[in-house]
Amino acid sequence: MEIHYFAAARAAAGCDSETITDVPATLGELLDARATTLTGRTDAGMSFAEVLERCTFLIDGRNSPRTASLAGASRVDVLPPFAGG
Repeated sequence: MEIHYFAAARAAAGCDSETITDVPATLGELLDARATTLTGRTDAGMSFAEVLERCTFLIDGRNSPRTASLAGASRVDVLPPFAGG
């Protein structure tokens, strides 16, 4: 499964994407595991876990809650709030 990070999530993760092979059952389990593994911070000092608290998540292009199943999914997008015009 591919995980793509955008904006502040990318900054705190230290990469724009990664591929994982050990896919958990739910989005929430995936996010908890990544928050434990990725310990970087944004330039403003926010940890990856703190950024995740503010994000929207897409599973294969669909807005998804933390309880969503990852069965059969191929991509997760992690989207922090965006500003600008």
